[in-house]
Amino acid sequence: MKGLDLMEQEAINYLNENILVVDDETEYGKILEGLLTRLGFKSHHVSSGEEAIIELKRELSYTFLVTDIVMPGMDGLELTKRTKGEFPDVCVIVMTGFSEDFKYVSVINAGATDFINKPFRVEELEAKIRRAIIERNIRQELKRLTITDSLTGLYNQRHFYSRLNDEILRSQRKGQRLGLILLDLDDFKKFNDTHGHLAGDEHLQNFGKIILAQIRQGVDSGYRYGGDEFAIILNDADEEICRSINKRIATAFMNKCGEGVSMGYAIYSPGMTPESFVAEADKHLYRFKDKKKECKG
Repeated sequence: MKGLDLMEQEAINYLNENILVVDDETEYGKILEGLLTRLGFKSHHVSSGEEAIIELKRELSYTFLVTDIVMPGMDGLELTKRTKGEFPDVCVIVMTGFSEDFKYVSVINAGATDFINKPFRVEELEAKIRRAIIERNIRQELKRLTITDSLTGLYNQRHFYSRLNDEILRSQRKGQRLGLILLDLDDFKKFNDTHGHLAGDEHLQNFGKIILAQIRQGVDSGYRYGGDEFAIILNDADEEICRSINKRIATAFMNKCGEGVSMGYAIYSPGMTPESFVAEADKHLYRFKDKKKECKG
């Protein structure tokens, strides 16, 4: 773990961190904002908990909240609870000049990452922020590993169903179209038996790279469903987009590996469950495979 900590520290880029400073003492808050900016962070100051919630909703890129604990209206503890409830990915550091009035455990139980007593040197705050970044990055990496297929770099089946359920709910809420593609490699068992498992693994890796290269980055997501079976969830996609992505993937795989791929897609309809949505795409996949067999026959 020590080696991992050192690696994480080397990878820290302060420009990736956006810090919201909350302090009703405007002059103090502005000074702290300036100091954090000079260290390389993006930083902004507001003077109340109420303003902080508005700002967090307005600008979704904040990664840290550094808040005073004693403020009129919404105090730091309430702001911490609200922030962690509505913006769970934001790390919170609570600062106070009245440490004897507040227990560390109360601040942590409210959801804060850490606690710092006023007055403090900016280097002390920087150290706490760095430690929080390292711990957050480690958690994110561990989470990524649990939802990623190690061979292809795509998401795994476990994450597929979780994500599909989320995307269906979002599609229903926003009234956006949702597409699903299922794919499997033609004659993969034969390829494996002929060329060996190492070549088969390379085949799967190449296909994973092709999927990632052909889907719309930040919009669609690719999954290794199991064995030589794959899936793609496409947001705001109609049949034309599904067919276009299918064609690009098939062409790229043939050009790269000289092998074919079978595909089936479905467009979400109201009332579908994740299971029935997958079943609809699977039905089209097997129709496609049957047509291929007929053409070969």
